Amino acid sequence: MADFRRLKIWAAAQDLTEAIYRSTATFPSDERFGLTAQMRRAANSIGANIAEGCGRLGDREFARFLRIAAGSAAEVESHIVQSQRLKFLKAEDADRLLNSAVTLRRRLYRLHNYLVGRRSTN
Repeated sequence: MADFRRLKIWAAAQDLTEAIYRSTATFPSDERFGLTAQMRRAANSIGANIAEGCGRLGDREFARFLRIAAGSAAEVESHIVQSQRLKFLKAEDADRLLNSAVTLRRRLYRLHNYLVGRRSTN
């Protein structure tokens, strides 16, 4: 597989992770080991799984890691919603983050489906 650093989807995952880190920096300090850590870990997992999938041999393994990354993106979405409900995030910040996470998850599914489709035609 190609160098993961050249993939636009990996760059988008890095952008989301940075935004999550900036947003969670304002969360209450008693959430440092709770929601803050959960959101950051899930966001980091997206890009890490894309990179790990690229390091594996073949489309089948890469597709599997894309599914894992998509699951982490969905986890981030859930944490964003909960953060807004708890008033840790303003509505406009939550909407911006949620839009980024949903868009990224959809892109992961599209890439996954492309890889699976390509594999079935070979």
